Amino acid sequence: MSGPVLVLNKLLLHQAAKPIIFLICLLPFIRLGYGAFTDGLGANPAEFLIRAAGDWTLRFVCIVLAVTPLRVMTKLSGLARFRRMLGLFAYFYVVFHLLSYSWFDMGFDVADIAKDIAKRPFILVGFAAFVLLTPLAATSFNRAIKAMGAKRWQMLHKLVYVIAGLGLLHFFWMRAGKNNFNEVFVYVAIVAALLGWRVWYFFSKKKKMQSSPVVRPQPSRGSSLRS
Repeated sequence: MSGPVLVLNKLLLHQAAKPIIFLICLLPFIRLGYGAFTDGLGANPAEFLIRAAGDWTLRFVCIVLAVTPLRVMTKLSGLARFRRMLGLFAYFYVVFHLLSYSWFDMGFDVADIAKDIAKRPFILVGFAAFVLLTPLAATSFNRAIKAMGAKRWQMLHKLVYVIAGLGLLHFFWMRAGKNNFNEVFVYVAIVAALLGWRVWYFFSKKKKMQSSPVVRPQPSRGSSLRS
């Protein structure tokens, strides 16, 4: 491991690293809150809040998916300790997105919200992503891993790939109304690259394991082998 990598790992493992990353992740929410109180969110602040919260949800899902490739490629093992916190921030922003829509668009009318979800496919898909993200957030702590077992926990958290797909579809349908797909293509390219890397890494590891010679233990002198 090279010198710069060791230094960066040391910084990532420092006790102050998590609070700093936490504050950085909270900055978009602080900025949106400040803009709301100072009338700095444009002509339609409600729409701005809803869309910005949705955008940050998708960004955090991409960031979570990027942790493992970055950790492997850069050998920065310290990145792994932030993955769960970043996932919880993805959930925080999707809750903010849902609450903003429920409040500003629907006035917290549960019946109208239910009708709107059933009527509009892009909202149904977004709501499905929120539902799937909820158990991931609820099990993002050590006690849950211990209770579920590592294998089951890992299988559950693979739902993040489905959530990423639903998030992209939600974003695509939302932008289709204005025929504006530039940002959609950017997110699709990012998610495709991150998932593509995982497929490549899985098969390259499998190939490496298959090509590695199997070392059979040799019997020690004086031992007897029975057929």
